[in-house]
Order: sequence, then C-alpha cells, then structure tokens
Amino acid sequence: MTSSDKPDDGQPVNEEPTVEAVERRSDLENWAKVVSALEVGEVPADAINLNVAGRRVTGPQQGFGRLWRKTYRINLGSAVPPTELVAEWKQRFPEFWPPGNRFFGALTGIAPGEVALLNLKVPGRLKLSTGVLVIYADEESFTFMTPAGHGYAGFITFSGVVEGDNIFAQVQPLFRANDPIYEIGMPIMMNRMEDKFWHQTLRNIGTHFGVDAQPQQHNVCLDKRRQWRNWRNVWHNAFIRSIIYTLGTPFRWAARTTRRITGRKDS
Repeated sequence: MTSSDKPDDGQPVNEEPTVEAVERRSDLENWAKVVSALEVGEVPADAINLNVAGRRVTGPQQGFGRLWRKTYRINLGSAVPPTELVAEWKQRFPEFWPPGNRFFGALTGIAPGEVALLNLKVPGRLKLSTGVLVIYADEESFTFMTPAGHGYAGFITFSGVVEGDNIFAQVQPLFRANDPIYEIGMPIMMNRMEDKFWHQTLRNIGTHFGVDAQPQQHNVCLDKRRQWRNWRNVWHNAFIRSIIYTLGTPFRWAARTTRRITGRKDS
C-alpha cells in the first residue's frame, strides 16, 4: 500500500539506485508510520472522545459489506491551482463541513500520522463519536483511514484533479460497511446522509473559491460479496456505543455532582 511495501528493485547493494528507484521512495515522508493502535493526543473540552483510542485502523479487507467506490467532485473551473486548493483544504478542513459536525484535528492542519476525533450529527440529538487516521498527505491529495467501529472500513481521499482546463475538488471513499448493522443501514439512511454531507462540503468549498456549481457523484460497486468472517466487527460499532454514552449522560452528571458535594463536605 505504501512505497515501503514495494518489492526490491533487485539492484546490487554497492550500486547507486536509479532515478526511478529514488522517485518511488521519495514520498515516504508523506505516509504515516505503521501503528498497531491509535493514540489520541490532547482532547478539546467540547469534544466527545469515544471509539478511537486503542482501536486499530480498518481497510476494506477488514470490513463486512459490499465494496464501494464513491466519487464526489465539484468543478472549480480555473479559479485555483490544485496545490493551492489542497493546501487551503487541509488548513481549513473543518470549516467546510456542514453545520453540527465537528472535526477535532491538530491545530497545524492535516499531516501524516495525525489522529482526529469526529463528532458527527445524526438524526435526533445523538452525536456519533468516531475518528480517522491521516495515512497520507502531500501537496495534491490527502487520505484518511477509519478505525474499528466506524461506519465504513476503508479509505477516503481528498484531492485536486486536473481535467483539461478545469480543476475539480474531489472526495473519493473506497470502503465496505464495517459490520452487518451498518450494511443494513446503508440503503435505509447512511447513503443519503453521506451523500448530503459531501455535497454540502463541496458546495462550501466552491463558495469559498467564488464558484457557484453543483457537485457531481458517481458510485461503483467493486465487489458484491459480503465478508461474513468479519461479522464480529459489530462489537466495536461506534453508533451503538455512542447511543449508550448518550443515554448515560444523566448518570455521569449525577456522579460528578455527588463527587463535588461530597468533596465540599469532606473539606
């Protein structure tokens, strides 16, 4: 998956590597280091920190449902070069999201190896708490990978794509539903929510660059098979765990109040 995963060139160790070999290895700094479990740094006071710390990341091989590739894009014309688009996107990533959804990443912006918390708006008063790992970032694209329990097991790549004289801001997820519950939920609710989310995000990007255009979308099912060996992923389901956390809010408030009162009496 990364440059370090590529097979050896077969060159003798005492010879200088070819230009092609150097170029194939020149993006190593753009990749995140391999981790067995995600670590979360300092958490803002208004962030819900669930379903991320200690979780492993999951690609399509670890998911359950059918394999999909979705492509969302918006034509920015020639308003902005791809490198400028991606630089601005990385720096202002949370600002382009629809209202009510929060992205808690590093203050320095999107960078390889960074772990971000996501608090996502879903129907009702529930906040879905999950996260992402930035596995790749360069001047023209950046890619997230999802943790166990996230709705989707896979990758999502953000890029500036050049076609002729036009520049497209593009969002391209490659994923499977993480478990059987999410797979059932995709045609009922999750697909519509995801499509609406990224359409609004792309419209916000277009507005930011002074472009009034409508997003385009293309879906492809790459594998119709479900990976039943991964049905146990449901144990980490972030949606279920977020519901349990929300239902426990009054009890946590009561516990904190009791500790404060008890502490004053003891003093």
